[in-house]
Amino acid sequence: MKSRICLILVLVSIFCGVGMAGAALPGPTEQLRGTIDRIIETLRDRSLPRDEMLSRVSVLVRSKFDFWAMSQRTLAVNWNRATPEQRQRFVALFSQLLEDTYRERIGSYTYQNEYVKYISEKVEGTRGEVHTIVVANNEIPVTYRVRLKGQEWLVYDVVVEEVSLISNYRSTYNEIVRREGMDGLLKRMEQRIRELQAANKKGSAQ
Repeated sequence: MKSRICLILVLVSIFCGVGMAGAALPGPTEQLRGTIDRIIETLRDRSLPRDEMLSRVSVLVRSKFDFWAMSQRTLAVNWNRATPEQRQRFVALFSQLLEDTYRERIGSYTYQNEYVKYISEKVEGTRGEVHTIVVANNEIPVTYRVRLKGQEWLVYDVVVEEVSLISNYRSTYNEIVRREGMDGLLKRMEQRIRELQAANKKGSAQ
């Protein structure tokens, strides 16, 4: 069960393909498949030290995750109300929070039996969806919402068993903003990141 949950969390945090060259632009499924395969191979490589494995995963996360678009959708109306400085700070903290969250959950699992089935894709202009199933002890439907930016399809939301990652954060964060203001939300995020990093540091030392 824990292994299945952790794989899903990693796939939630790691989306979309590698840089492309050539005339034909690969579709979102093709780009997504290449990166997920590389991520799973990295997680299964038990010869890698934990920190190196996490570092390799982080490189893919940072280069392929559309944090700016995710941040806008997460804050919704509060994005327009925030100052430019608050927006920049939120994007930085949100991306760090997602990275530290999956770092806390991987490292002690083998991922030997899990795999991903690619079911279908839907593309309308510069927006698209890739429908997959994560197969472990049972089958978990996962949909990636992507947008085309340059030559790459970048993920801005993921839906696991009909639950949107962005919607979950939006409901929580907007309630905090309502009660404590934008600066209150940023302080809470900073505190959560400190807690996660302390846990990750402890895990690396063991």
